[in-house]
Amino acid sequence: MLAATEPQVTRNKAAVLDEVFRAHYSRVLKAAYRVTGSMSDAEDVLQTVFLRLARRDLATEGVANLESYMYRAAVNAALDLLRARQEARTVALDDAETSVEAVATGSWADPGRMQDSVEVRAWLRAALARLSPRAAEMFALRYLEDYGNREIARMLNTSQAVVAVTLHRTRHQLQKDFRAFVRGKR
Repeated sequence: MLAATEPQVTRNKAAVLDEVFRAHYSRVLKAAYRVTGSMSDAEDVLQTVFLRLARRDLATEGVANLESYMYRAAVNAALDLLRARQEARTVALDDAETSVEAVATGSWADPGRMQDSVEVRAWLRAALARLSPRAAEMFALRYLEDYGNREIARMLNTSQAVVAVTLHRTRHQLQKDFRAFVRGKR
């Protein structure tokens, strides 16, 4: 009797996982890409998220808000990837002057400015990897995924005040670090 029900359970789990994948793979991939900046890394994150989900017993470990769970899983896996990469290597930066305005507006007139933009994005990814996991997750959800503080608070099961204070402190720290980064490039 056990042998007859085991394949059925496996089939049901595979069907549920397939349904979840079809419904959420695009969101997970986009969230991972926004954090990593690389489609290859985003695909690795996508695979990691769904492999982790496949290891779970979906029947007994239900997820209350699957959409929120998938976003959080994507952001966390992407941040894990960035942290691992940060620990594995150090990137030397060129001495070119960074134009924050060009990066912010997306208006670069020459290849040097494009390189500056790439360096600033690399700096931001490295800076996110150095943040606490909770602060990095809140920052990514707010500024990379465009969620509001209320939504983030709900997703992370905390208050809007905690989200606001954490984001304020994180922005302040990142601004300070960015000023040091720019000074170091001159």
